[in-house]
Formats: sequence, C-alpha cells, structure tokens
Amino acid sequence: MAFLTEAANRGSISTGYEIDGSICWEDDNDENMVRNYSGDGDRRTWTYSTWVKKLKFGSSQYDYMYMFGAAYSSILFLNNDLLRIALWNSGTGTLYADPSQVFRDGSAWYHIVVTLDSTNATAADRVKIWINGVRVTSFSNSTYANMPQNTEFQIGQASDNYQVGYYFAGGGSNRGFSGYMAETHFANGTAYDENDFGEFDDNGIWTPKKFTGSHGSKGFYLKFTDSSNIGKDSSTGGIGDFSATNGNTTSADLATDSPTNNFCTLNNIFTNSGSANYETISEGATKFVNAGNAYRLAVASMGVTSGKWYWEVKATSVSAVMYMGITYPSVWDTDYTLGGTIFLDDSNDPVRYNNSSRSSFGSAFGNGDIIAFALDMDATTPTMTVYKNNSSLGNLMAGLSIGGTGGAFLPPKEDGYFPKVGGYGAATFECNFGGYTSGTPSSGASDANGYGTFEYAPPSGFYALCTKNLAEYGG
Repeated sequence: MAFLTEAANRGSISTGYEIDGSICWEDDNDENMVRNYSGDGDRRTWTYSTWVKKLKFGSSQYDYMYMFGAAYSSILFLNNDLLRIALWNSGTGTLYADPSQVFRDGSAWYHIVVTLDSTNATAADRVKIWINGVRVTSFSNSTYANMPQNTEFQIGQASDNYQVGYYFAGGGSNRGFSGYMAETHFANGTAYDENDFGEFDDNGIWTPKKFTGSHGSKGFYLKFTDSSNIGKDSSTGGIGDFSATNGNTTSADLATDSPTNNFCTLNNIFTNSGSANYETISEGATKFVNAGNAYRLAVASMGVTSGKWYWEVKATSVSAVMYMGITYPSVWDTDYTLGGTIFLDDSNDPVRYNNSSRSSFGSAFGNGDIIAFALDMDATTPTMTVYKNNSSLGNLMAGLSIGGTGGAFLPPKEDGYFPKVGGYGAATFECNFGGYTSGTPSSGASDANGYGTFEYAPPSGFYALCTKNLAEYGG
C-alpha cells in the first residue's frame, strides 16, 4: 500500500480522461501568467475550475497565495490555509466567500470549482463553490450573500486583465502561488457546476472528465503541457494565449505530476525537532536546503511496503555530513545519522552506516553528482542498489536483516519505507521522483511504463513513485 492521507484526490489508474501534466509555481520567483485584452467580458456570470496541489502551509510559510484574479477580485488561499473568493465592486466594496475547510495536505490534488452568477434570484446561490465534487455549505466568512442582484465585478473587466498564479500589487506586496496547477478552465458568461468538470468513480474518488462546454470569447483553458508555449489557451474561440512573465516561468516549470497520476514529493509538513521547515523545502517540494549547523531531515510524501522503486537526488552543494536513502515512521523524529539512516556521506567520502560500524561505499561525491536509488521491496529482505552517475555502488542493505531496532536492522516491510535526504551544515538536495525537479534532467528518461522524467533510465523492473505505478505494482 501507499502511505497517503485520504483527504483528497490522489490520482489513479485511468478513468477515461487523462490530464497529462501541470505547471509548478514557486512564489519566491514571482512566477505568473498575464493576459491583457480589450473589450469587457461578462462581469456578472462566469465559472472557474482548476486542480491544485498546494505546497505551503500556515502563516509562517506564506502570506497569501493567489490562483486567479483581476485586480482586487481574486481566488486565493489565505495564510490560515482557507480558500477565499474575494469579489470587489466600487459600490459594495469587497465581498467574501471563505469555505471553512482547510487545505493542508501537500500530497493531494484538490479540484476547485467556483461560479459567480449575480443574476441568480437566490442570494445564497450567487456564488457556488465545490471542492472535490462536494458543494461547500459551511463558510467562515460569507458576506457574498449581501451581493445585490446583477452586480458587476472586476473579473471580466478588460482594464484589469487576467492574472494566473500571482497577484501584482507592486513592490514587496506581490503574492504568488506555490505548488502545482493543472487543467484550468475559465468560462466567461456561463455558470456551470461541478459535474461539467469531474465525476465520482466507483470507489467514491472525485476524478476529472473532459469539459465540453463553451469558454466564451473572454474565457480560456490552460493545460500547461506545451513546452513551446506554456501559456497556450487551448479553448476554442477563447481569449488567446497568456504571457509568462516576472520570473522563471519557462518550459522547465512544466511537470508530469498531475491529478490523474500523482507523484511523490517531499513532505512539506513533516518537521524533525523543528529543524525542517518551509524555508528549506521549495520548488514543488523537491528541493531541500540545509543552511545551518544542525541536523535537518526531509522525508518523502509516499512510503512503500512492496514493489520496486526508483528515484534520483542531485547533490548541488555538498556538505561535511549528508545522508540519503530511506527512513521509517518509527524513527522520523530522531533520524539523523542513527536508526533509519541507511546511507551517509561523511566529508564527501560515502560510507555505509548501520549504527554499529561503517564501511566504505564507493568514491567521493562532488557537486552535481546524480545519486540514484533502486529499492526492491519484493525481495525477502529489501535491497537498495545505489548508483552514482549511473554506475552501481552496490546494495546498501547487504548484510542487514528484518526485525529489531536501530540502524543495524530493517523494520518489518509492512511498516513502510520512505525516501529521505538530510545533513549537517550547508547542503542542497534536488530530489527527482519523476514528477518534477528543479534540476532539469538532460536526457528525459522514463520508466518502462513511460512515467517520470529522470536523468537516467530506471533499471529494468523498477518504477517511478507515482499513483499509477503504485496501483499496478503495489506500494
């Protein structure tokens, strides 16, 4: 089984409609897309639908995170992890619709649908919101119900343009989105509902389906899959392509991580003794930086109990002490160089560390080396072959046995093994589980199922950590 919480869509085996990829936003880079246009659209009636995988949480990690908007009218996340729909009009001021649900699962894809229809005779129905197919009925703030019928708002007003993944306020007040975004529709002039964009499968999981409605002449459809034009509007007769601006929004920001095939990342909520936090995990929760003289640890969002799995780590800033490999839930809080630590790079000289002895394990690492791991959970005793720049260093688990505690033993497989990185002192790790990495692979190799984008091809029989592979091969 895969170790994932159950709060939201996970991505799964095909349901008949595939979302091929996403874009990875990083708010620190001021990444965004803008569409300037002339001639107002419908400012009373529209529908917004998107899938997002949110990767920062709480007031200590971000201010606000904006997904879509025009000037002071926006759809965003507040710094208490609530969703907000803010609609501004010079006569009404700002009206709010804030669902009570919090968004704190960084391993999950969420589907969000928002409709505005100020022409509706029922005040409570002038804004409707669905999260993963379920209409929101509980609000922490619902001043939108005070909206006069037929009120016009800024979204659809040409003088305010469209902004995706970003809110431009000027100076240090600019606010972006951190995480993945996929399959983003804006239908201007029509109030659709959730069933136009998704459906529940036989297991009760909300899944996407093909939208067949009209986007309107001032609407758009962003797929984020065209590397030659990442702001491409794929709607028919819509507003046209967006401009990527204010940062590093390029084809390198496109990801294969998607709502129909969810990939492993680093767990952005886990901390060990308060030392791993939002300042050290970034770039779609694939980059981990330890800048201080303390042991810091980052753990993956997916753990496995069976199957054969492959991932890569680029060490872009080698420290005096750094370690990579796997960990187990029972030792997460104390997993520095003991317990769950399988691999340690001590002063750039790799060693195998099992809590009772050390032995040499390959040659010294340098900045930019690609360290890859092939974990076989189907063996009677798990094995993990480590590769340096595609050359095998051997089985890191040789001589270890199942049972007991401490680094000299492996826990029962059913406890779950999780990829990890960590270190003491300055160290940077660019992890690649196949869905996205800030260190763009030059070769673009995939596993045998065609999933993932790696520097090197996974060994035969080993697969990327993603939900389609987990469903097929166990996990």
